Amino acid sequence: MHVTVVASALPTVKLEKKTPSKANILVIAAFQGEEGLELPGTALLGSSELKATLQALSSVGAKGKPGEITRIPAPKGVNAESVVAVGLGNPEKLDDEALRRAAGSVARALVGQKHVATTISDFGLAAAVEGLILGGYSTRGIRSTEADADEAPVKITVVSKEDKEVFEAAVIGAEAVAFARTLTNTPSNELYPASYAKYLKEQGTKAGLEVEVLDEKELKKQGFGGILSVGQGSARAPRLVRLSWSPKKAKKSVALVGKGITFDTGGISIKPGAGMWDMISDMGGSAAVAGATIAAAKLEIPVKVTAFLPLAENMPSGEATRPGDVITHYGGLTSEVLNTDAEGRLVLADAIARACEDNPDYLIETATLTGAQMVALGSRTAGVMGSEDFRDRVAEIGRAVGENAWAVPLLEEHDEEIKSKAADIRNINAKREGGMQFAGTYLAQFVTDDVQWAHIDVAGPSWNGGAARGYTTPRATGVPARTIIAALQDIAAEKDS
Repeated sequence: MHVTVVASALPTVKLEKKTPSKANILVIAAFQGEEGLELPGTALLGSSELKATLQALSSVGAKGKPGEITRIPAPKGVNAESVVAVGLGNPEKLDDEALRRAAGSVARALVGQKHVATTISDFGLAAAVEGLILGGYSTRGIRSTEADADEAPVKITVVSKEDKEVFEAAVIGAEAVAFARTLTNTPSNELYPASYAKYLKEQGTKAGLEVEVLDEKELKKQGFGGILSVGQGSARAPRLVRLSWSPKKAKKSVALVGKGITFDTGGISIKPGAGMWDMISDMGGSAAVAGATIAAAKLEIPVKVTAFLPLAENMPSGEATRPGDVITHYGGLTSEVLNTDAEGRLVLADAIARACEDNPDYLIETATLTGAQMVALGSRTAGVMGSEDFRDRVAEIGRAVGENAWAVPLLEEHDEEIKSKAADIRNINAKREGGMQFAGTYLAQFVTDDVQWAHIDVAGPSWNGGAARGYTTPRATGVPARTIIAALQDIAAEKDS
């Protein structure tokens, strides 16, 4: 079986302590001061050259607004063709996210350039590197022609004397997001459960992970009724992939779970046709988890990480699950399936139940789960539910890394409303209110009491249906891979109680 993922590319970013002699474009920071444009000192320009650059930029109307890109000829005495000023806004309000977004904008503006040097990393090496790589990410999909030279991602040297480990960690984190983006951008005729599982096994093994794949026969043997129920309508059988990173010095264990619906028609409860093509993105949660798990191994995070990725294609057919059917989840809990388009929670429930068998200290699960998430929080903010303290902690981490997230409580009334007359529980509520939280309550039934857990609903944030902005490119965003990586690092830094 040959696995074809979409063609994608990343900027080439390297770290040097001195400005490379071949750099023909110099990228510097520009601020929006109270009295006009301000240029901070930079190793790329001497004082007289910086003054000449300020005058030239001011003459063409540069303001230093956030994300503003202004290119001018290099002043005399500078061994380069041009200088590009990147607006960082008010210097007193500059933070990592503003820098990340500005870096993303400039990486995209310089597509095709081979010899670029920058010192915007003076204001945050990790954020600048992440922004440059992710903002310059590109994909051409699957095409019959090769990319032109002027479409090639920028090649850029970051001039900084900071610790190389900070640089390398930022690169690994950005590459994890890019990995998730590329998988999610791949069409479903190429990325379906079996091919997806094969690709994850190849990439996971390459990264030093232990990989196990359960096919439909083993899923049936072990009682994964939720995964089988969702996948039985498709000619392409489901899979469950387990990726494990087990460092010797690990003191904590974390289970990760990611929804991997490689295409979602809604099943018998079929979706409207308009926009259904974007349902290739319904496996974005699993892609983010896979990218984060591989990153954990590359970063050698001293936490035991076990990721469970339930993969299925939700299709209508004579074999498909019907509304009103009762299924038995892994572990024995039964569920009345009232709507086959609420399928994500069915596969996640099995994976969560299996993950909790290993008694992890923490469980983080993410999914493109509910349209209600976008109604409640919009298309750029994830909803986080689960154990109160850990839920709040994960949401705060998400905001800190620029993947906006908000803690949302599970609702007491759903404890009663989730009950079914035909089974233990039912997969949807008859009411419109609190749809995001009802899904969270469903998943909560499968989490054991001694596990601190967080469910991250990224139905909106995982996909950008509009134009590029900052370091967020069109289509798949890779959210919340960086949140998960940062959460693992935060857990690793915990002191023994």
